[in-house]
Amino acid sequence: MPSSRFVRMMLYTLLFIMALGVAAFFALRQFERMNVWVPRRDLIADPSQIGLEYEIVTLHAADGATLSAWYLPHPEARASLLFCHGNAGNISYRLEALRQFHSLALNVFIFDYRGYGVSRGRLSEKGTYLDAAAAYEWLKGKTPGLPLVVFGRSLGAATAVDVASAQRPDALIFESGFTSIPGLGREIYPMLPVKWVSAIHYDNLAKISRVRAPMLVIHSPDDELIPFHHGREIFAAANPPKEFLEIAGLHNEGFLLSEDRYLEGIDRFLDQYVAANPAQSESDSDPTPSREEE
Repeated sequence: MPSSRFVRMMLYTLLFIMALGVAAFFALRQFERMNVWVPRRDLIADPSQIGLEYEIVTLHAADGATLSAWYLPHPEARASLLFCHGNAGNISYRLEALRQFHSLALNVFIFDYRGYGVSRGRLSEKGTYLDAAAAYEWLKGKTPGLPLVVFGRSLGAATAVDVASAQRPDALIFESGFTSIPGLGREIYPMLPVKWVSAIHYDNLAKISRVRAPMLVIHSPDDELIPFHHGREIFAAANPPKEFLEIAGLHNEGFLLSEDRYLEGIDRFLDQYVAANPAQSESDSDPTPSREEE
Protein backbone atom coordinates (compact mmCIF):
# COMPACT_ATOMS: atom_id res chain seq x y z
CA MET A 1 0.00 0.00 0.00
CA PRO A 2 1.47 3.42 -1.01
CA SER A 3 2.66 5.56 1.84
CA SER A 4 0.91 8.84 2.66
CA ARG A 5 4.05 10.70 1.63
CA PHE A 6 3.96 9.05 -1.81
CA VAL A 7 0.28 9.87 -2.22
CA ARG A 8 0.94 13.52 -1.33
CA MET A 9 3.78 13.68 -3.84
CA MET A 10 1.58 12.23 -6.56
CA LEU A 11 -1.18 14.68 -5.70
CA TYR A 12 1.21 17.64 -5.78
CA THR A 13 2.61 16.45 -9.10
CA LEU A 14 -0.87 16.14 -10.55
CA LEU A 15 -1.85 19.60 -9.33
CA PHE A 16 1.37 21.03 -10.75
CA ILE A 17 0.69 19.45 -14.15
CA MET A 18 -2.87 20.77 -14.09
CA ALA A 19 -1.64 24.25 -13.21
CA LEU A 20 0.83 24.14 -16.08
CA GLY A 21 -1.97 23.06 -18.40
CA VAL A 22 -4.22 25.91 -17.30
CA ALA A 23 -1.37 28.41 -17.63
CA ALA A 24 -0.54 27.11 -21.09
CA PHE A 25 -4.22 27.35 -22.11
CA PHE A 26 -4.52 31.00 -21.10
CA ALA A 27 -1.11 31.81 -22.58
CA LEU A 28 -2.27 30.41 -25.93
CA ARG A 29 -5.50 32.41 -25.66
CA GLN A 30 -3.46 35.57 -25.13
CA PHE A 31 -1.15 34.61 -27.99
CA GLU A 32 -4.20 34.29 -30.22
CA ARG A 33 -5.48 37.76 -29.27
CA MET A 34 -2.08 39.33 -29.89
CA ASN A 35 -1.92 37.82 -33.37
CA VAL A 36 -5.51 38.52 -34.43
CA TRP A 37 -5.58 42.16 -33.26
CA VAL A 38 -2.53 44.40 -33.56
CA PRO A 39 -3.90 47.92 -32.94
CA ARG A 40 -1.95 51.15 -32.93
CA ARG A 41 -3.19 54.17 -31.02
CA ASP A 42 -1.30 57.02 -32.69
CA LEU A 43 -2.65 58.44 -35.94
CA ILE A 44 0.32 58.97 -38.22
CA ALA A 45 -1.38 60.81 -41.11
CA ASP A 46 -4.72 61.98 -42.49
CA PRO A 47 -6.31 62.24 -45.96
CA SER A 48 -5.47 65.93 -46.33
CA GLN A 49 -1.84 64.89 -46.77
CA ILE A 50 -2.73 63.24 -50.08
CA GLY A 51 -5.04 66.05 -51.15
CA LEU A 52 -8.36 64.51 -50.15
CA GLU A 53 -11.12 66.30 -48.25
CA TYR A 54 -12.50 64.42 -45.29
CA GLU A 55 -14.79 64.71 -42.30
CA ILE A 56 -13.96 63.37 -38.85
CA VAL A 57 -16.88 61.33 -37.56
CA THR A 58 -17.66 59.95 -34.12
CA LEU A 59 -20.24 57.21 -33.85
CA HIS A 60 -21.40 54.70 -31.25
CA ALA A 61 -21.79 50.95 -31.48
CA ALA A 62 -24.88 49.24 -30.08
CA ASP A 63 -23.08 48.40 -26.83
CA GLY A 64 -21.90 51.99 -26.30
CA ALA A 65 -18.35 51.77 -27.66
CA THR A 66 -17.21 55.11 -29.11
CA LEU A 67 -15.73 54.84 -32.60
CA SER A 68 -13.66 57.23 -34.68
CA ALA A 69 -14.02 57.37 -38.46
CA TRP A 70 -13.30 59.40 -41.57
CA TYR A 71 -15.80 60.18 -44.29
CA LEU A 72 -14.29 61.09 -47.67
CA PRO A 73 -16.94 62.42 -50.09
CA HIS A 74 -16.57 62.35 -53.85
CA PRO A 75 -18.25 65.17 -55.82
CA GLU A 76 -19.51 62.73 -58.49
CA ALA A 77 -19.90 59.57 -56.46
CA ARG A 78 -21.21 56.49 -58.24
CA ALA A 79 -21.63 54.68 -54.89
CA SER A 80 -20.59 54.75 -51.23
CA LEU A 81 -18.05 52.29 -49.88
CA LEU A 82 -17.75 51.09 -46.29
CA PHE A 83 -14.07 50.27 -45.65
CA CYS A 84 -13.43 47.55 -43.03
CA HIS A 85 -9.66 47.54 -42.54
CA GLY A 86 -7.31 44.77 -41.44
CA ASN A 87 -5.92 43.75 -38.08
CA ALA A 88 -2.90 46.04 -37.73
CA GLY A 89 -2.40 49.79 -37.30
CA ASN A 90 -5.47 52.01 -37.65
CA ILE A 91 -7.26 54.12 -40.27
CA SER A 92 -4.26 56.43 -40.71
CA TYR A 93 -2.28 53.54 -42.26
CA ARG A 94 -4.75 53.23 -45.16
CA LEU A 95 -4.12 56.40 -47.17
CA GLU A 96 -3.03 54.57 -50.34
CA ALA A 97 -6.22 52.53 -50.34
CA LEU A 98 -8.30 55.67 -49.73
CA ARG A 99 -6.61 57.28 -52.73
CA GLN A 100 -7.43 54.27 -54.88
CA PHE A 101 -11.10 54.16 -53.93
CA HIS A 102 -11.48 57.90 -54.39
CA SER A 103 -10.09 57.48 -57.92
CA LEU A 104 -12.98 55.09 -58.60
CA ALA A 105 -15.52 57.86 -57.86
CA LEU A 106 -16.62 56.46 -54.50
CA ASN A 107 -17.60 58.10 -51.26
CA VAL A 108 -15.50 56.26 -48.68
CA PHE A 109 -16.26 55.72 -44.99
CA ILE A 110 -13.42 54.14 -43.01
CA PHE A 111 -13.69 53.49 -39.28
CA ASP A 112 -11.48 52.19 -36.50
CA TYR A 113 -12.57 49.22 -34.44
CA ARG A 114 -12.71 49.69 -30.68
CA GLY A 115 -9.17 49.80 -29.30
CA TYR A 116 -7.74 51.08 -32.57
CA GLY A 117 -6.68 54.70 -33.04
CA VAL A 118 -8.87 56.91 -30.87
CA SER A 119 -11.80 54.47 -30.81
CA ARG A 120 -12.70 53.28 -27.33
CA GLY A 121 -13.99 49.98 -26.01
CA ARG A 122 -12.75 46.46 -25.21
CA LEU A 123 -11.71 44.47 -28.26
CA SER A 124 -13.64 41.30 -28.97
CA GLU A 125 -14.92 39.47 -32.01
CA LYS A 126 -18.51 40.43 -31.24
CA GLY A 127 -17.42 44.00 -30.59
CA THR A 128 -15.85 44.36 -34.03
CA TYR A 129 -19.08 43.10 -35.58
CA LEU A 130 -21.02 45.76 -33.67
CA ASP A 131 -18.52 48.38 -34.82
CA ALA A 132 -18.95 47.47 -38.49
CA ALA A 133 -22.74 47.41 -38.11
CA ALA A 134 -22.73 50.91 -36.62
CA ALA A 135 -20.53 52.18 -39.46
CA TYR A 136 -22.84 50.60 -42.04
CA GLU A 137 -25.91 52.29 -40.55
CA TRP A 138 -24.13 55.65 -40.43
CA LEU A 139 -23.09 55.48 -44.08
CA LYS A 140 -26.51 54.26 -45.15
CA GLY A 141 -28.07 57.30 -43.50
CA LYS A 142 -25.40 59.67 -44.80
CA THR A 143 -25.79 58.81 -48.48
CA PRO A 144 -29.40 57.69 -49.07
CA GLY A 145 -30.18 56.89 -52.66
CA LEU A 146 -26.64 55.84 -53.53
CA PRO A 147 -25.61 52.18 -53.85
CA LEU A 148 -23.70 50.94 -50.81
CA VAL A 149 -20.68 48.66 -51.24
CA VAL A 150 -19.12 46.85 -48.27
CA PHE A 151 -15.37 46.27 -48.60
CA GLY A 152 -13.15 44.26 -46.27
CA ARG A 153 -9.44 43.47 -46.46
CA SER A 154 -7.81 40.65 -44.44
CA LEU A 155 -9.42 40.67 -40.97
CA GLY A 156 -11.75 43.35 -42.27
CA ALA A 157 -13.13 40.83 -44.76
CA ALA A 158 -14.63 39.03 -41.75
CA THR A 159 -16.42 42.11 -40.39
CA ALA A 160 -17.55 42.94 -43.93
CA VAL A 161 -19.03 39.46 -44.36
CA ASP A 162 -20.83 39.75 -41.03
CA VAL A 163 -22.43 43.05 -42.07
CA ALA A 164 -23.31 41.81 -45.55
CA SER A 165 -24.86 38.61 -44.17
CA ALA A 166 -27.14 40.61 -41.84
CA GLN A 167 -27.91 43.53 -44.15
CA ARG A 168 -28.48 43.81 -47.88
CA PRO A 169 -25.73 45.97 -49.39
CA ASP A 170 -25.53 46.44 -53.13
CA ALA A 171 -22.19 44.62 -53.34
CA LEU A 172 -19.49 42.97 -51.20
CA ILE A 173 -15.75 43.04 -51.94
CA PHE A 174 -13.76 40.40 -50.02
CA GLU A 175 -10.02 40.99 -50.32
CA SER A 176 -7.22 38.75 -48.99
CA GLY A 177 -9.55 37.13 -46.47
CA PHE A 178 -9.61 33.73 -44.78
CA THR A 179 -12.12 30.94 -44.23
CA SER A 180 -11.92 31.18 -40.42
CA ILE A 181 -9.39 31.96 -37.70
CA PRO A 182 -9.18 28.32 -36.48
CA GLY A 183 -8.80 27.13 -40.07
CA LEU A 184 -5.99 29.59 -40.72
CA GLY A 185 -4.40 28.93 -37.32
CA ARG A 186 -4.14 25.19 -37.94
CA GLU A 187 -2.14 25.90 -41.10
CA ILE A 188 0.21 28.41 -39.51
CA TYR A 189 0.70 26.52 -36.23
CA PRO A 190 0.11 22.82 -37.03
CA MET A 191 1.73 21.71 -33.76
CA LEU A 192 -0.60 23.73 -31.53
CA PRO A 193 -4.08 22.55 -30.40
CA VAL A 194 -5.75 25.45 -32.23
CA LYS A 195 -9.15 23.74 -32.40
CA TRP A 196 -9.34 23.42 -28.61
CA VAL A 197 -7.98 26.76 -27.48
CA SER A 198 -9.28 29.16 -30.11
CA ALA A 199 -11.79 31.67 -28.72
CA ILE A 200 -11.86 33.89 -31.83
CA HIS A 201 -13.58 32.42 -34.84
CA TYR A 202 -14.45 34.95 -37.56
CA ASP A 203 -16.02 32.06 -39.46
CA ASN A 204 -16.44 33.54 -42.93
CA LEU A 205 -17.01 30.17 -44.56
CA ALA A 206 -20.04 29.52 -42.36
CA LYS A 207 -21.57 32.94 -43.08
CA ILE A 208 -20.81 33.49 -46.74
CA SER A 209 -23.84 31.57 -48.00
CA ARG A 210 -26.08 34.07 -46.18
CA VAL A 211 -24.75 36.96 -48.26
CA ARG A 212 -27.18 37.83 -51.06
CA ALA A 213 -25.23 40.67 -52.65
CA PRO A 214 -23.03 40.45 -55.76
CA MET A 215 -19.56 39.55 -54.55
CA LEU A 216 -16.01 40.16 -55.73
CA VAL A 217 -13.29 38.01 -54.15
CA ILE A 218 -9.72 39.34 -54.53
CA HIS A 219 -6.63 37.32 -53.61
CA SER A 220 -3.02 36.81 -54.63
CA PRO A 221 -1.29 33.43 -55.02
CA ASP A 222 1.77 35.16 -53.55
CA ASP A 223 0.01 35.92 -50.26
CA GLU A 224 2.38 34.72 -47.53
CA LEU A 225 -0.03 35.27 -44.62
CA ILE A 226 -3.36 33.96 -45.89
CA PRO A 227 -2.94 31.17 -48.46
CA PHE A 228 -4.61 31.60 -51.83
CA HIS A 229 -6.92 28.62 -51.34
CA HIS A 230 -8.81 30.53 -48.62
CA GLY A 231 -10.02 33.00 -51.21
CA ARG A 232 -10.94 30.20 -53.60
CA GLU A 233 -12.89 28.35 -50.91
CA ILE A 234 -14.83 31.49 -50.00
CA PHE A 235 -15.57 32.07 -53.67
CA ALA A 236 -16.79 28.49 -54.15
CA ALA A 237 -19.17 28.79 -51.18
CA ALA A 238 -20.55 32.21 -52.13
CA ASN A 239 -23.87 32.72 -53.91
CA PRO A 240 -23.90 34.04 -57.46
CA PRO A 241 -23.46 36.52 -58.95
CA LYS A 242 -19.80 36.47 -58.01
CA GLU A 243 -16.41 37.17 -59.58
CA PHE A 244 -12.82 36.35 -58.68
CA LEU A 245 -9.96 38.79 -59.25
CA GLU A 246 -6.46 37.31 -59.02
CA ILE A 247 -3.74 39.83 -58.26
CA ALA A 248 0.00 39.51 -57.61
CA GLY A 249 2.09 40.46 -54.60
CA LEU A 250 2.42 39.72 -50.91
CA HIS A 251 -0.41 40.13 -48.42
CA ASN A 252 0.17 43.80 -47.63
CA GLU A 253 1.30 44.96 -51.05
CA GLY A 254 -0.81 43.18 -53.67
CA PHE A 255 -3.32 46.00 -54.10
CA LEU A 256 -0.40 48.37 -54.82
CA LEU A 257 1.87 46.06 -56.84
CA SER A 258 -1.09 45.09 -59.05
CA GLU A 259 -2.70 48.51 -58.96
CA ASP A 260 -3.71 48.73 -62.62
CA ARG A 261 -5.29 45.28 -62.70
CA TYR A 262 -6.71 45.79 -59.22
CA LEU A 263 -8.48 49.07 -60.02
CA GLU A 264 -9.63 47.91 -63.44
CA GLY A 265 -11.12 44.78 -61.87
CA ILE A 266 -13.00 46.66 -59.17
CA ASP A 267 -14.14 49.29 -61.68
CA ARG A 268 -15.54 46.62 -63.98
CA PHE A 269 -17.25 44.85 -61.08
CA LEU A 270 -18.91 48.09 -59.97
CA ASP A 271 -20.03 48.82 -63.53
CA GLN A 272 -21.43 45.32 -63.83
CA TYR A 273 -23.39 45.17 -60.60
CA VAL A 274 -23.65 48.65 -59.10
CA ALA A 275 -23.70 51.17 -61.97
CA ALA A 276 -26.96 52.42 -63.45
CA ASN A 277 -26.29 50.85 -66.85
CA PRO A 278 -24.93 47.31 -66.38
CA ALA A 279 -25.81 46.35 -69.96
CA GLN A 280 -23.01 48.62 -71.18
CA SER A 281 -20.51 46.79 -68.96
CA GLU A 282 -21.67 43.39 -70.25
CA SER A 283 -20.81 44.44 -73.80
CA ASP A 284 -17.24 45.32 -72.78
CA SER A 285 -14.78 42.65 -73.91
CA ASP A 286 -12.14 43.39 -71.24
CA PRO A 287 -11.67 40.08 -69.36
CA THR A 288 -10.59 41.67 -66.06
CA PRO A 289 -11.72 40.40 -63.63
CA SER A 290 -12.73 36.89 -64.69
CA ARG A 291 -16.41 36.20 -64.16
CA GLU A 292 -17.19 32.84 -62.62
CA GLU A 293 -20.72 31.98 -61.58
CA GLU A 294 -22.17 28.86 -60.12
